[in-house]
Amino acid sequence: MNSIKLKSTEELQVMRESGRLLALVFKYLDNLIKVGTSTMEINDLAERYIIDELKSRPASKGQYDYQYVLNTSVNHVVCHGIPTDTLRLKSGDIVNVDITLEQGGFIADSSKMYMVGEVTPLAKRLVNKTYEALWEGIKVVKPGATLGDIGHAIQQFAELNGYSIVREYCGHGIGREMHEEPQVLHYGQKGKGLVLQEGMTFTIEPMINQGKAKVKMKKDGWTVVTSDKKLSAQWEHTIAVTSDGYEVLTLRDEERP
Repeated sequence: MNSIKLKSTEELQVMRESGRLLALVFKYLDNLIKVGTSTMEINDLAERYIIDELKSRPASKGQYDYQYVLNTSVNHVVCHGIPTDTLRLKSGDIVNVDITLEQGGFIADSSKMYMVGEVTPLAKRLVNKTYEALWEGIKVVKPGATLGDIGHAIQQFAELNGYSIVREYCGHGIGREMHEEPQVLHYGQKGKGLVLQEGMTFTIEPMINQGKAKVKMKKDGWTVVTSDKKLSAQWEHTIAVTSDGYEVLTLRDEERP
């Protein structure tokens, strides 16, 4: 627990604002991600909006020598897809857009799946079930629950629906730094692992594959793809543990009751 940075009421208020601004970035992109859009265009649109309109910092740019403000992971790309001018979205594609934003010294991290044009029923089911799996994990967050409870809820839901969980990548603590403790696995056992406390902030971001869980990294040393070339989907939110449950700091308007 010594390495876990519990956030104060004041710090959570700043993180709440970072999350609100990040949600606005997705709202801005919603009508711009369509057939014919290149993934680099998505990157450039987001960068201009974050800097010029929101007066914020795209937190991914420059971290780990990464040159871009977001990741665009299309179809069988699991995560860390690099934006490019040559990849233009076509009808039937599914794409995860993963964005971070820093405001007031604190970082928010979220990702959203977009379905481009006419998507197959199987692809649509994967996207929707992955979103539901994310929420299965979020809903168990409260003081006294464990990280294993989160992982178990996600894993059980995904596997009952015929999917597999990517195990090499996980959620993470977040605050002044992009990656803080703890690591948040998307599989696990009930009652196992770190006990959650009020003031913890972390991401939950399950990567769920249509086929087998095995993944591999491409030669660029960054992009991760499914080994069997089947589709993968991911959704992500930044979560705070509250006195009686959770708060989704990056919640978007379309997700509100």
